[in-house]
Amino acid sequence: MTLTLPQRLYLLCYTVDQGKFQLDNLQGRGQLLRAGALTELARDGLLDATGGKVVREAGKAPDDTFVATVWADLPDNKPKGWLQFVHNKAHTAETPVRDQLAALGEVTVSRGKVLGLIPADKVTVARPEEVRALQKRVRDTVLGGADPASIPLEELTMAVFAAELEVTCVWSRGDRRPHKQALKALAARFDEIVPGLRKALRDSYLSSRAVGGGWSA
Repeated sequence: MTLTLPQRLYLLCYTVDQGKFQLDNLQGRGQLLRAGALTELARDGLLDATGGKVVREAGKAPDDTFVATVWADLPDNKPKGWLQFVHNKAHTAETPVRDQLAALGEVTVSRGKVLGLIPADKVTVARPEEVRALQKRVRDTVLGGADPASIPLEELTMAVFAAELEVTCVWSRGDRRPHKQALKALAARFDEIVPGLRKALRDSYLSSRAVGGGWSA
């Protein structure tokens, strides 16, 4: 089964070598998932982003329940800025996507405690080598030197969003620096397709990181 873009972005944040989702890769993940859903909606013609603002387009609701929820949040008359649709409900994004992945057998969820005190769900990826391959594919999108215009939107999105949210299991800070120009070119291409969304995601991430938030249980 082909995973949705939000589902793949969720898995992308898993640190295979440590067998867990590290906290620094969870900051902003709710926003990441909503931005992935918004990208799918743009791809499918269910929103318009002319002028860097967003408005819902008429059409059949998406089959995926999470993407459909994000679509329903969008204004249907006057275009509005992206940030509120990326940021405001980010805390509600992780659980539905996680539960979808659990139903597909891609992750398992168990109850545990953080620091032996705080109840929390522990999520484990069922096929870690597939996640490792996904992360390599994202890096290869940057390293391959292909014309950004030739890269499929889903691959482009994962590469751009992983850089914007500084997902360390894909790129360390030092790894990103030599490829700054390639990442800039990919970001510019994404902005041509979905203007305004990338900046809103980055702004939301930086806001959440500043207060130590951006993830849910």
